[in-house]
Amino acid sequence: MTTFKTWDGLELSYRVWEGEGTPVVLQHGVVADTGANWIGMGVVRALQAAGHTVVSLDARGHGRSEKPHDAARYSWAAMAKDVRALYDELGLDEVVQVGYSMGGVISLLVTAADPRVKKLVVGGIGSGVIDCGGIDRRVIDVEDLQAAMTGDGAAAPPTARMFRILADAVHADIDAIKAVAKGLDEEPIKTLDDITVPALVLAGAADPFAAEPERLAAALPDGRAVVVPGDHLMAVADPGFSAALIEFLKA
Repeated sequence: MTTFKTWDGLELSYRVWEGEGTPVVLQHGVVADTGANWIGMGVVRALQAAGHTVVSLDARGHGRSEKPHDAARYSWAAMAKDVRALYDELGLDEVVQVGYSMGGVISLLVTAADPRVKKLVVGGIGSGVIDCGGIDRRVIDVEDLQAAMTGDGAAAPPTARMFRILADAVHADIDAIKAVAKGLDEEPIKTLDDITVPALVLAGAADPFAAEPERLAAALPDGRAVVVPGDHLMAVADPGFSAALIEFLKA
């Protein structure tokens, strides 16, 4: 992976797979990274097989990017600026922005602010964007996620403990993830009116974090929803997820 200095000096890691056409930029979910969210789940392989140029960013606090333990270094706005800084770093004029879970909210913010985004794909989120301004706080909140990253995480509710299992699997920096959770304790989405590009909402049928994806798609000017088998962690691995993404890119 390659690194660059983002807008506030943090060193972030990204990877590029060369192909054809408009680059597809991937932003992973909380705790995960490029490997866990996109490579291991077969999404990068499927996009490569379809001939696409693929770019994936490890968000601040995740993967191989720098991981400060200060919550002040984390916010939705900061992470959205990181994605746009990567566009600048690579000299990208047009992109397809793809995000999952945390990365889906980030991708909504990026798309609303940056005309370089020509298509948008979000997964792992649903009506929580409309009703809660971002991540669905009816399912998980910052205290739940921080509890999962404290001790062995046993005190956290089941919906949060799954993220501790993931954190241990990817050898995440637990203190950085706690700082991320605190820094993202806000409702970043005030309106979806600034998003005008074609959008695809992908959701797992058993994903409580992505309830009512049709409502989110309907709130976007040119949105559509596709539901695939799987829960929050495994929907990305279902072949239907990558198939729907690639079909959307063809349209």
